[in-house]
Amino acid sequence: MNTVGIEAMNVYGGSAFLDVRKLAEHRGLDMSRFENLLMKQKTVSLPYEDPVSFGVNAAKPIIDALSADEKDRIEMLITCTESGIDFGKSMSTYIHSLLGLNRNCRLFELKNACYSGAAGLQVAINTVLSQASPGCKVLVVATDITRFMVAEGGDVLTEDWSFAEPSSGAGAVAMLISDRPHIFQADIGANGYYGFEVMDTCRPAPDSEAGDSDLSLLSYLECCENAYLEYQKRVDNVNYVDSFGYLSFHTPFGGMVKGAHRNMMRKIVKAAPQIIEQDFEKRVTPGLKYCQRVGNIMGATMAMNLASTIANGNYDSPQRIGCFSYGSGCCSEFFSGVVTHESQQRLLNMNISSQLDHRYEITMSEYDDLLRSGHVVKFGTRNVTLDPQFIPKARTSGQGEPRLFLKAIKEYHREYEWVS
Repeated sequence: MNTVGIEAMNVYGGSAFLDVRKLAEHRGLDMSRFENLLMKQKTVSLPYEDPVSFGVNAAKPIIDALSADEKDRIEMLITCTESGIDFGKSMSTYIHSLLGLNRNCRLFELKNACYSGAAGLQVAINTVLSQASPGCKVLVVATDITRFMVAEGGDVLTEDWSFAEPSSGAGAVAMLISDRPHIFQADIGANGYYGFEVMDTCRPAPDSEAGDSDLSLLSYLECCENAYLEYQKRVDNVNYVDSFGYLSFHTPFGGMVKGAHRNMMRKIVKAAPQIIEQDFEKRVTPGLKYCQRVGNIMGATMAMNLASTIANGNYDSPQRIGCFSYGSGCCSEFFSGVVTHESQQRLLNMNISSQLDHRYEITMSEYDDLLRSGHVVKFGTRNVTLDPQFIPKARTSGQGEPRLFLKAIKEYHREYEWVS
């Protein structure tokens, strides 16, 4: 049987973060409710950062590690996002150019709320499996930033934004898919998917969000259960507890994942509360560690949880990971793959935790100034030059490693610069 999966993987968590406990205290939130979010930090996208710069910074270490011949075998680049910068032009074209990839390459973009990263991964897996171009590789870049402007009007889509703010992040995950799945070997054909129309959360305008948090939670729970049950129909002898060493969930915030895991353990396993809590700590919490430091990055969040699961689990023996992806609107999927000790070592060599450790911590006054000042580059901006002196310490927090930042927009075309 052909093997396929993730050959290389990296997470980029931006240049600046905010301590979300300080944010909650600053906003005067109910701290007992805040604790249920299971959040610690959130990446804050600065004006000179955008989905392209995040995506390139995630992918560059992967590309730099390839030989010239290996790099030329990348025949498809998929960007997965709900933070598109143009209604027509795919940001994959920018990422392709900035990474210096071969021009004999398919370039396109997927938009499907938070499911987009999983959709891109499955398209890539099936492209490699098709053997239409034996030995080809596919680069999948899931990248998203939070929109802070709330849609006006109406009385139904009124999500509690005071509690959404601490969990909304920014960042990117890059995955190289090939027939050499060093990081994650996909279980071929082991997929359960489930979807239906629901108005839980949406982006009705390019720079605004709207949603119903209760409806979104219910939809997430329904999809998690039914996507898994469909997976169970298609895969012989599956047991929710025994078949998976770890579980990786799309993570809007840790509390939602904990609720989904509890729901599954009650309904599928009929487990007692103490067993559920122990299982959560053992199989689920490794995947939350990066998510607790970056926040919800929409289309990239499930992949970030998977990277965290691989980095923080115990792989003295190979482990199967069950993965659940959910995107509002909605579509969901449960799939699986196998991870080894080599997988973990290769991922740890990307130094993801170190990159997160060295981000600049912005103050509450700097954060509020960012929200009030209008520095954010809005969708459709025709001309602008970014101020490199806006929170300059964030630009130089990369330990000397070159990072990409947005420099200017001239007649809608984005220009970037590398900063060490």
